[in-house]
Amino acid sequence: MAHLSSSPTFAKQDFAEELSRRHRTARTMAVIFQASTIVGIIVLLTLMYNIINSSFGLVAWQYRVPPETLAAGAPLEELPREELLRILEERVSANVLRRLDREKPLTARSEQELYALVMERVVQPKIVKTWSLVDSIFRRQEIIQEVARDYPDAYLRFRSWLNARFLTSPQSSRPELAGVRTAILGSLWTVLITIIFAFPLGVGAAIYLEEYASDNWLNRIIQTNINNLAGVPSIIYGMLGLAIFVRAMEPITSGIWFGAAEPATANGRTVLSAGLTLGLLVLPLIIINAQEAIRAVPNSLRQASYGLGATKWQTIWYHVLPNALPGILTGTILSISRAIGETAPLVVVGASTFITIDPSGPFSKFTTLPIQIYQWTSRPQDEFRNLAAAASIVLMILLLSLNASAVLLRQRARRRIRG
Repeated sequence: MAHLSSSPTFAKQDFAEELSRRHRTARTMAVIFQASTIVGIIVLLTLMYNIINSSFGLVAWQYRVPPETLAAGAPLEELPREELLRILEERVSANVLRRLDREKPLTARSEQELYALVMERVVQPKIVKTWSLVDSIFRRQEIIQEVARDYPDAYLRFRSWLNARFLTSPQSSRPELAGVRTAILGSLWTVLITIIFAFPLGVGAAIYLEEYASDNWLNRIIQTNINNLAGVPSIIYGMLGLAIFVRAMEPITSGIWFGAAEPATANGRTVLSAGLTLGLLVLPLIIINAQEAIRAVPNSLRQASYGLGATKWQTIWYHVLPNALPGILTGTILSISRAIGETAPLVVVGASTFITIDPSGPFSKFTTLPIQIYQWTSRPQDEFRNLAAAASIVLMILLLSLNASAVLLRQRARRRIRG
């Protein structure tokens, strides 16, 4: 009897101990999750600090010909075309002028192009030293004294490396004149081809695997391989793209079959090859996320559609896909975010590290923002690291813009479902 009467007491003690242990575990996990979040925020803020600190600051310039001597005190960038042409004819040798005119007639060049030529060929600016944003704010007097002592002929100015000229200028071997226009256009072309290739193919494969495929050994092997391909290193996809799109499909990817091949890109190392390679890279991710979104649609919705006499395809098209679309777009956002920041597969496929010609179509040579950033960070001059920091901000803005567009589409799809 004593044993029986004490059992409820022991049970209550065990329950209380178990409950206390669970609470301790929950508190421990909450602390771990909070700590990991704080560490992630600190790392992100440190990254942003380094990028912004390098994108702005004081710069010591030297000019071969001071700009104010050319324009009688007026800002050089405000001079009309006729005045810029006169400066070029007076200050540049006849041989150089003839070569520039053969590349593109000077009279057909825009005011911005002529200004760039005057800066490059006549003014010839040179940066002798740069300072970070923090040093420029807190050590300004020391910097002024240093410039007066070590660089008496230099001009000290505050420079934003991220500006309109930086966005509209092509690549250059001189950091004073370099920009990211060609890289931005290359990234946009590549991402566009990636989406056109991977999105419909990935969603179609997800529909087949979830709605049509039976549970047999072949489909299980396909599903296993798709899951494994999502974790394959990106450099492997670069080798695959080199073998298939650049070499095996060279007549197509170079544009020879379509009569659109450019002389410099007849080897298949084009925007099209890059976009298809990145499409293969993100395809498993799109398929897996689309499968999860389709799987989350309630079966009762399908049964109701069948009960009203709809066919399987009508049920998928009018009911399953609209309800799964927000989840599918979420997976696509994550996939494209990975694609736009990739470098290794594009280097293997043949992206240019230095190019000044804008891509005009899918059969053009190209470079992208991540490759441009990598190329600049590998240069020994400090000025190129400032350019790399400014290009990193452009890349983040571009990525956020693309993601925001996809989020708006997702929200619009959700409103349609609720409406």
